[in-house]
Amino acid sequence: MRRLLALVIPTLLCVVVAPTRVTAQARTLSAADIFQMEYAADPAISPDGEWVAYVRRWSDALTDRRYSNIWVVKSDGTGHRAITSGKYSESSPVWSPDGKRLAFVSDRGDRAQLWVRWMDTGDALAITNGSEAPSAPAWSPDGKQLAFFKLVPKPALVIGTPLTPPAGATWSAAPKYTDRLVFRQDQIGELPTGFVHAFVVPSDGGTARQITSGEFHHGGQVYGGGTLAWTPDGAELVMPARRGDNPEWNARETDLYAFDVNKGTVRQLTDRFGPDMSPAVSPDGRLIAYVGYDDRKQGYQNTLLYVMNRDGTGARAISEKMDRSVSGPVWSSDGRTVYVAFDDEGNTKVARVSLDGTWYVVATDLGVGNTAYSGGSFSVSRDGSIVCTVSTPKIPSELMLSRASSNARNASPPPPITLTSINADVLAGKALGEVEEIWYESSKDKRRIHGWIIKPPNFDPSRKYPLILEIHGGPFANYGDRFDEEKQIMASAGFVVLYTNPRGSTSYGEEFGNLIHHTYPGDDFYDLNSGVDAVIAKGYIDERNLFVTGGSGGGVLTAWMIGQTDRFRAALAFYPVINWESFALTADMAPSAVNNWFPGFPWDHPENYDKRSLLSVVKNVKTPTLIMTGEEDFRTPMSESEQYYKALKMRGVESVLVRVPDEPHGIRRRPSHAAAKLTTLVGWFEKYRAVVQ
Repeated sequence: MRRLLALVIPTLLCVVVAPTRVTAQARTLSAADIFQMEYAADPAISPDGEWVAYVRRWSDALTDRRYSNIWVVKSDGTGHRAITSGKYSESSPVWSPDGKRLAFVSDRGDRAQLWVRWMDTGDALAITNGSEAPSAPAWSPDGKQLAFFKLVPKPALVIGTPLTPPAGATWSAAPKYTDRLVFRQDQIGELPTGFVHAFVVPSDGGTARQITSGEFHHGGQVYGGGTLAWTPDGAELVMPARRGDNPEWNARETDLYAFDVNKGTVRQLTDRFGPDMSPAVSPDGRLIAYVGYDDRKQGYQNTLLYVMNRDGTGARAISEKMDRSVSGPVWSSDGRTVYVAFDDEGNTKVARVSLDGTWYVVATDLGVGNTAYSGGSFSVSRDGSIVCTVSTPKIPSELMLSRASSNARNASPPPPITLTSINADVLAGKALGEVEEIWYESSKDKRRIHGWIIKPPNFDPSRKYPLILEIHGGPFANYGDRFDEEKQIMASAGFVVLYTNPRGSTSYGEEFGNLIHHTYPGDDFYDLNSGVDAVIAKGYIDERNLFVTGGSGGGVLTAWMIGQTDRFRAALAFYPVINWESFALTADMAPSAVNNWFPGFPWDHPENYDKRSLLSVVKNVKTPTLIMTGEEDFRTPMSESEQYYKALKMRGVESVLVRVPDEPHGIRRRPSHAAAKLTTLVGWFEKYRAVVQ
């Protein structure tokens, strides 16, 4: 690995450039606004295209919790109103086939249940009463039943016969036994014992009936995920399941199965090594669309759109020409095309793909609303109208609707109709940082790298500003021209923010994504470092006030950057991986890491693990560094951060470790903790920001 320590300007203790501060010309975003922002998610357009139901997410400052309710709006933007309210978590709205009822999941009782609301009267009924939360509700074609997934618990493992406490005694919690490879999952914690199965329940209430059986997880690759689809005749449910050999170890492996709703018989539809997911049955019942790939054990592979006959024969990929991963297939009402979402150079779009593989874009700018990461969702009505959650640099999260477009290949999507303005009150009178797209060449191999610059509100190009390089995680993910509350708040604090998609990022094709296969972190340093140089070349950056940060994979690359160069005055690594060997033996995603990110086990390939370890370059670090991680992070466990912190401290590097209680990966469970990420970052960088002496 090349070292650039001798090629950069050393950190200076004293400079003569005055610090730049945001002026009082306009109010700007602050960390406190995290409690005020709201986000649209999970849109569902009614079959006739007249109404859109969606999930509206919000935060409460008094309880320091996040909640969500169900709202509806007409397709012309009128009639916008809540149909549920209160401090609950509600999700997954789905219309009945006749559009007269809406099903959703709500925890407004003692626990989450499946609810149905009659839209004409407003009456609502919990149609399940189980102890475990339902997920992925799907109406039968005749509207008489709803299918869903639910955990079926089984007794926890116990070895031996435990003693019984004496009457009136208070004993400590019992030991926890496990014989599973994955027994904790980030965002969930200790995984309950049991398996996820599919059920059906009468849509007007009654006893839920279990359709699947066996000691297998149904629905997806991870606990609690996945989708299911009815066949048009209502006879079968099609779903992914992990019913193969050693499913915990082969973590990406799923196949599609069809379960007879009445007889309980099962047909296996796919049988290959790799994920097969998100089934959608054509309106005439002849074909099944789904997504997946043949797993070559690469770090990144394009997820392709497939179609096959209902009996599982004739499977073929139809999206290979796109050279992009696709998701969420939905059939057009005529059964001739399939809608899918995909990321393209940092922008999430919806494409309409014909069965011969031709395709064209019908919607753009999908996003989740609070982050520049890819995401967002869409829904399609019978007439081809599409509603999406949209996010742009100036629009955090809104619903937009595009009417059915022409069938011309590569036709431009029609102008969308904005249905909501849920953050207009928060943003009124506040100046946002302008976002500028940038392309530049990597010093490694002249590859073109894509990124974006956020300038402070009231930006003055004649002044010099400090720069934050903010690095995305994944590492197989992408940033884009989407609203990002964290980066906007950084810019509001007076920093120019650069965020890029270095090699390994998705949305630029499979070859670009696999440039870091078995070599991450590595040459992505040059992509990121060249981005800093490209912004400096614009003339408004104070070169003596450069900072670097990132979370997860971005935390990895933050530690990698300061192990290669001392050009940054301070660094903040959020929830990083530091030691790949310990990560591969402790993280919830350990099987995927060993199988797909490395050539094998640590003891068989110690040299590959060692050269990619952040401990291999910690001896070079001179940069003051803060590490911040959630104490319930099982994706990049706290032990990773502690290793790095103690290595820095023992070397005498100025460093601070911040442990956030009750937080999983991402530090967003509690709004106050999300705000603390920003106040900590600004405080740390301000501490080391050069000032006039």
